[in-house]
Amino acid sequence: MSAGSVQQVFERLLEHLGPLHWWPADTPFEVVIGAILTQNTAWTNVEKAMANLREHDCLSATALRAAPRQRLEEWIRPAGFFRQKAERLQLLAEHLFARHGGDLQRMLAGPLAQVREELLTLKGVGPETADAILLYAGDQPSFVVDAYTRRLFGRLQLLDARAPYAGIRAFFMARLPADSDLFNEYHALIVEHCKTRCRKRRPLCPGCCLRDLCPFEKD
Repeated sequence: MSAGSVQQVFERLLEHLGPLHWWPADTPFEVVIGAILTQNTAWTNVEKAMANLREHDCLSATALRAAPRQRLEEWIRPAGFFRQKAERLQLLAEHLFARHGGDLQRMLAGPLAQVREELLTLKGVGPETADAILLYAGDQPSFVVDAYTRRLFGRLQLLDARAPYAGIRAFFMARLPADSDLFNEYHALIVEHCKTRCRKRRPLCPGCCLRDLCPFEKD
C-alpha cells in the first residue's frame, strides 16, 4: 500500500475536521496520568477523575507518590478499575524518582526506542499507553494505534484490523515522516472521525469525507 494513500486519508480528515489540538492537558505529567486513566473507559470519565485530582492538588509525581492509596483510589474512582490504576500511577511516580529524580522530561528525552522499552517495563503500561505518553507527553514521533485506528483503516482496506499492534504501528511509521506533530494530529483526527461518523455500529457513511475511498460504505 502506498504512502500516498495514508497521506491522502490524513489530508481529507484534516480538511474536513480541522486541527484538533489533542491532548487536553496543562502539563506533560497530566498527559501521563490521563493515558493511564483512559484505559478501558471513556474520556468523559477520565475528565471527572482528573477534576478530582486537580481539586486535591494531585497532578504531579511528587503529589501522587505521597497520596494515601485509599484517597487516591476514591479520587480516580470515576475512571473505573480505580484500585489497579491507583497502583499503576504510584508505581510510575516511584519509578520516576528512583530512575530520573522525579523528572518526567528527563526520562522522555532519551532515544525513542530506549524510552519506549523503559515505559513498557512499568506495570499497566502496554504499547498503546507507552506510545501515547511518548507522543503527547514527550513529543516523540511514536504512532499511537487504538481500536479506532483498526476500525477505520480496516474498513478502508488499507490494513488488516486484526493484525498485531506492532505491525499496525510499523505500517504507519513506514509510510509517514517521523513528525510528532503529524502523528499527534493524525491520531486525534482518526479518533474524532470514528466517534462522530465511522462508528462501530450504524456508521454514518453518507456525507463521509472518505466515502469514495472506502469499500465498506453503508447506505
